[in-house]
Amino acid sequence: MPKIKTNSGAKKRFALTGTGKIKRKHAFKSHILTKKTKKQKRNLTKTGLVHKADEKNIKTLLGL
Repeated sequence: MPKIKTNSGAKKRFALTGTGKIKRKHAFKSHILTKKTKKQKRNLTKTGLVHKADEKNIKTLLGL
């Protein structure tokens, strides 16, 4: 069986934690920031975790 290639877009967007969960960044932090509150922008800066329902698909893209 051949090796699975890692999806280039996914490897730039996701990272594994030590416990095997998948970290991600929040969307909506790139432009049109004037109408967003300081609190909203601050919270979008922090990383989040991928939802359990999506983990299987992302692990496949990452070749795990």
